[in-house]
Amino acid sequence: MTDSPQVVLITGASSGFGHLTALSLARAGHTVIAGMRATTGRNAQVVADLAQLAGTEGLRLSAVELDVQSQASADAALDEVNQQHGRLDVIVHNAGHMVSGPAEAFTPDQLAALYDVNVVGTQRVNRAALPLLREQRSGLLVWVGSSSTRGGHPPFLAPYFAAKAAMDALAESYAGELIRFGIDTTIVVPGAFTSGTNHFAHAGRPEDQATEAAYAPLYGELLNDLPQRLAALIPADADAQSVADEIVRVIDLPAGQRPFRTHVDPSRDGSEVVSAVADRIRAEFYRRVGLESLLPSNAAL
Repeated sequence: MTDSPQVVLITGASSGFGHLTALSLARAGHTVIAGMRATTGRNAQVVADLAQLAGTEGLRLSAVELDVQSQASADAALDEVNQQHGRLDVIVHNAGHMVSGPAEAFTPDQLAALYDVNVVGTQRVNRAALPLLREQRSGLLVWVGSSSTRGGHPPFLAPYFAAKAAMDALAESYAGELIRFGIDTTIVVPGAFTSGTNHFAHAGRPEDQATEAAYAPLYGELLNDLPQRLAALIPADADAQSVADEIVRVIDLPAGQRPFRTHVDPSRDGSEVVSAVADRIRAEFYRRVGLESLLPSNAAL
């Protein structure tokens, strides 16, 4: 049990990393609000299971209706959190969606929708939550990114990779803009976990089936085998729980001592190496333009 329990809101907590993180944080002694869509519909059983688990294990764990594609939903969720708990310490930006297929075959509307979930959704939650954190002069944003942002990512996942890269850039800017309010930033970077989450199983497909079919004669085998190719890189003992465990570790660290970026990548796709260089260069640039006061002490770690 932690000595400093936090009130934590997690987006996309009905399954995958978000669900694992909600359970792990609650069992570590934190107050956890699992944000998800359709709490009275398709996720009603998830909500009921969380409530039963909370009762059985004596956890401070609950669910809240939160659709990151709706500002009204984000506002209502944060109002409920504030009314129930009187504060908020941590936001875990986890909600996201993956797609798979030739980039050309995704319509512009599909691409925009993917950005809406993976990038704009974080902005909606921030606009609802940050006034509270700024008033408190404390808090932590945990952004669940992807090693695809800077690692050796394969083709046929381009819209998802592009959205995660955009989210990463947004997180970097927010870090500098929030540090004077006492709000920490950590970007948690999972690798390509092909089991333990529904990312690959529930990946969306292109709407332009004719264009997708045009790629099949030359790329069909590669596209169909991609999940297996990625899975072959993952050690047998790799577990998606390790991502949740790392988020718990980060949240349990004292304010101001959390890593700016931390990788959980059993596939070792190179993201950690590239990120180390990129973060160092970004920190050096901040110093060159006189913005070093906006850098945490571990800005390049």
